Amino acid sequence: MDGAVLADPIMETLRKRHPAYSETAYLFILAALHFTIERVGESRHITGPELAEGCRDLAIERFGLMARSVLEYWGIRSTRDLGQIVFALVECGVLVKQDGDCMNDFEGVFCFEQVFEANYPWCSARQPS
Repeated sequence: MDGAVLADPIMETLRKRHPAYSETAYLFILAALHFTIERVGESRHITGPELAEGCRDLAIERFGLMARSVLEYWGIRSTRDLGQIVFALVECGVLVKQDGDCMNDFEGVFCFEQVFEANYPWCSARQPS
């Protein structure tokens, strides 16, 4: 995805209102939404936990062992950050939420340390120390 996905005025608004997140973080969320919709196989509303899990899986697919580092570089350190970005995109009119959607949907969906390090696919094959 390139920067043309979000118009300059939208990106400027996001930078001003939510400076903790890199522009690339917003583009990644949109890519993860597309990835998640394709994975469920139908065009429907994606829940907060579904999107968080899609972000996790896409990050692992794209960045492998560097997934956590890449996300943290963009300002994403927890599933709550994913929700903050989603709701920032809703606020700017890029995404639409349903009445029941809220930030709590993204709270504690998974622990970054667990999914990107402790439970990384080949970590379970390590011998105990």
